[in-house]
Amino acid sequence: MSEREPGDKLSPSGVPLKTVYRPEDAELNYAADLADPGQWPFTRGVQPTMYRGRLWTMRQYAGFGGAKSTNERFRMLLGAGQTGLSVAFDLPTQMGLDSDSPRSLGEVGRAGVAIDSVEDMQVLLEGIPLEKVSTSMTINATAATLLAMYIVTAEERGIGREKLSGTIQNDILKEYIARGTYIYPPEPSLAMVAAVFRFCADEVPNWNPISISGYHTGEAGSTAVQELAFTLSNAIEYITRAIGAGLAVDSFAPRLSFFFAAHSDLFEEVAKFRAARRLYARLMRSRFQSSESSARLRFHTQTGGVTLTAQQPLNNVVRVAIQSLAATLGGTQSLHTNGYDEALALPTAESATLALRTQQIVAHESGITNTVDPLAGSYYVENLTTTLEARALELIEKVDALGGSEKAIAAGFFQEEIARSAYEHQLRVEAGETVIVGVNRFTDAGESAPGPAPNYAALEKAQVKNVKALRKKRDSGAVSRALDALRDASAVKSAQLHVMPLIIEAVRARATVGEIAETLAANWGYYHPSA
Repeated sequence: MSEREPGDKLSPSGVPLKTVYRPEDAELNYAADLADPGQWPFTRGVQPTMYRGRLWTMRQYAGFGGAKSTNERFRMLLGAGQTGLSVAFDLPTQMGLDSDSPRSLGEVGRAGVAIDSVEDMQVLLEGIPLEKVSTSMTINATAATLLAMYIVTAEERGIGREKLSGTIQNDILKEYIARGTYIYPPEPSLAMVAAVFRFCADEVPNWNPISISGYHTGEAGSTAVQELAFTLSNAIEYITRAIGAGLAVDSFAPRLSFFFAAHSDLFEEVAKFRAARRLYARLMRSRFQSSESSARLRFHTQTGGVTLTAQQPLNNVVRVAIQSLAATLGGTQSLHTNGYDEALALPTAESATLALRTQQIVAHESGITNTVDPLAGSYYVENLTTTLEARALELIEKVDALGGSEKAIAAGFFQEEIARSAYEHQLRVEAGETVIVGVNRFTDAGESAPGPAPNYAALEKAQVKNVKALRKKRDSGAVSRALDALRDASAVKSAQLHVMPLIIEAVRARATVGEIAETLAANWGYYHPSA
């Protein structure tokens, strides 16, 4: 590593940056540390030709109150050239609550689409060819139930499971760290994750059973080093649990996927993505003796929501363009670009289309797709890649010393590290050391008004009416039998849960998200973080 020189700047992760980088700053063994794209350790990309062979999936994230309005947005985006769906769910759906639950009051449809039953899922996906379109669902505590609804929706259209492709986030550990949409304690939650791994490997071979997410730690204030380390530590925990549940690593690991943020420091972000691939490959080989297929880190990227400003919101167009370049120069497999107005309100159709057009301009006009990993060999980028990898590995080893991610979360280690980084960043912003254009420099007097918001009260009333009508028309005996079977199966205290087929049967009988969550909680209880 290079020694710090007087007057050096620091990267956002605190890496000292020299005025100029020279060959001695980036001395690497090409075969061991870089290699050609598609070859271990995959630093330069997971496929030999990368975007020369196929562009990344352009997957815009959307969820607007009701299933019908969200379906309309999906179809608009697909018509504009989007190549994959990405579903945002409202908080009640994420928390395993039906829309008519007293705890859902005021939250139905606000953070995404409300899905109470498979009939809502059918409306959400109406007219969309599920055998052709890949769908990503940002859902965690209730991931198994939403996957079941997707499968039943397809099967009731005559589309087999083997034809479905997509991803469920299913990353419960980061909920305890950064987001808070958990339901059950860690032990049964991790057993459920392993059960989904097993089910997808056996029944839905083209589905990614998890998207191990650093994005939300980035949104909570982590540095690039912390995002790398905590994401890969969580991956180690999931893989260890799955192996403990009797799965061979190579039976599920090739379908694991990851999710990272792209922030605005172009070179640190590119180095982060390159370091992630190399470090993951090395960890998979050294710790799990995996195949090369299992050691390929494939990831989705979203531009940084936390970087968007309500002040001078059109500046966000430029931020998103830079972040898109970081993601694609770093070799992402899938990308969501935020709308410039998301710091004010739900993105309008116009801003969502512009966000998609940003990806298309990068893909077709910037020239970055003409060759793979065009920044390889840059003394600066290679030095930064190696530095981020080394610092992330040090942090992973601290997590190991605490007993792994679950125990580190229980000890508050992740949470305290991220909170400290967020606090230090805010101090730098307030001191003017970190410049945010339009916020702490180059400001103007005008304020931006939020755009029009949906009528959430009317939406909630309609959703409550729908779920009550569903309960009246369905076969209540079939629902009771399905939930009883699920309750019995989930009572078994074992690392090997076999509940996915029973969740599917409950969904098919028209059991709701809330009813399934309550059935599991009857055995597993609810998680309450220690003070």
